[in-house]
Amino acid sequence: MDRTRVVILGAGIVGSACARELALAGCDVLVIDRGGPAAATTSHGEGNILLSDKGPGPELELAKLSRRLWPEVLTDLGGLAVQAEWQPKGGIVVATTRAGADGLRPFAASQRASGVVAEAMDADALRAAEPHVTREHTAAVHYPQDAQVQPAGAAAALLSGALAAGASLRSGREVLGGVVRGGRLTGVRTSHGTLEGDVFLNAAGPWSGELAARLGAPVDIRPRRGEVLVTTPLPPTVFHKVYDADYVGAVGSGAGDLQTSAVVEATLAGSVLLGSSRRRVGFDARTRPEVLSAIAAKALRLFPSLARVPVMRAYGGFRPYVPDHLPVIGPDPRLAGLWHASGHEGAGIGLSVGTARLVRALLDGREPEIDAGPFRVDRPAVLGEDVPAGSTAGEETT
Repeated sequence: MDRTRVVILGAGIVGSACARELALAGCDVLVIDRGGPAAATTSHGEGNILLSDKGPGPELELAKLSRRLWPEVLTDLGGLAVQAEWQPKGGIVVATTRAGADGLRPFAASQRASGVVAEAMDADALRAAEPHVTREHTAAVHYPQDAQVQPAGAAAALLSGALAAGASLRSGREVLGGVVRGGRLTGVRTSHGTLEGDVFLNAAGPWSGELAARLGAPVDIRPRRGEVLVTTPLPPTVFHKVYDADYVGAVGSGAGDLQTSAVVEATLAGSVLLGSSRRRVGFDARTRPEVLSAIAAKALRLFPSLARVPVMRAYGGFRPYVPDHLPVIGPDPRLAGLWHASGHEGAGIGLSVGTARLVRALLDGREPEIDAGPFRVDRPAVLGEDVPAGSTAGEETT
């Protein structure tokens, strides 16, 4: 793989993680983006690195790999890692209804069987861990492996690590089309001229579907919008990532209409993030007051004490959605030279370093640490074919 010319299309956290891995592997890496690094989806998320919301299956295996890699990667980054604001604070899932408890208990049991630490909590343990959480709960599970980073900072650290390893970055380059010779993608036409390479990695997040179509190999990756509310800084109030048990069902749903669920967590700066929502509205970036109101109402059910806390801002972003809820990772068999690393929806922050490790192994012709088959490009959901109703091949987070 030495000196393979890899052009990474997208400078978000997935593209940045892949750039670092491939530069360390000896590739000649160029990262391009039509905007700036981490300026789109990456900077509009919460920074979650979660095992708690993923049932047994390929995405959980990728999440476990990523969770193991994150501390190693941050250690390797040295002083750059401070930008990531790594917090291995753990998560707590709280059921507030009998139905929620009936779903949470077997879900947690299935995760334990897959190697996830999931500890049932009684009322006293929950009160000790989260003194301000609602007393109206029916079950709770502690996930000590859950963690959080500041997403834009983490992406900046990964990209800086890539540049230090020899990669290059060019911003303000929009990809307009591909250059194909002998059935192989050998270049991309951009707003600033043509760039040639051996491998072109589509890491454009929600825009990956549109970009792939421009290159002549469409994939069914669509935008799915999510919003988050941010409170003013508070004294220590929320100590873990805390969410309602109905969150898992919401993230795994393919419904296009608005879905909200309670997700509450603090940042190192003291603000509390309140989420979450998901809806398929194309690239309509308008903020809807009714969506923010629904998010706030769900969050207050979980933490009633936040009722009088001011909200200082709200933000939203697009996540790369695939109908079968699994990322798309690996070479495109329809067009030699084209690779994909996208479709993570809201889990891209957490799954980025594991995705990069898979791409590196596959590009080098080695057996990856986990089975990459479920993420292959030539599966029905990615190629726009019908996905069976109720299919839940994997989960993703906001």
